[in-house]
Amino acid sequence: MPKRYGSVIRVRPEKLDEYTRLHADPWPEVIATIRDCNISNYSIYLKDGWLFSYFEYAGADLDADLARMAADPKTREWWALCDPCQEPLPTRADGEWWASMEEIFHTD
Repeated sequence: MPKRYGSVIRVRPEKLDEYTRLHADPWPEVIATIRDCNISNYSIYLKDGWLFSYFEYAGADLDADLARMAADPKTREWWALCDPCQEPLPTRADGEWWASMEEIFHTD
């Protein structure tokens, strides 16, 4: 059974249109890398300047798969466009860009 993950970050108000435009037409290579790294059901939601992401992970080693994703040249190119649109939370853990969230409720 996949494990669920949620994370949060702010979107810079002056970059909202750009960020929305990028995600309206994501690059196929980036989507393929996400899937190749055992991530599915990946969604990003927007509310009042906050971005909330959700995904399910079905692999055996999330850290290794995320490192593989971070090493992918096309993904790095995509992040170079997206990262300037985002403002990380000051309370995020060391090494995080998006702040991880704790799941406190779930039902199927």
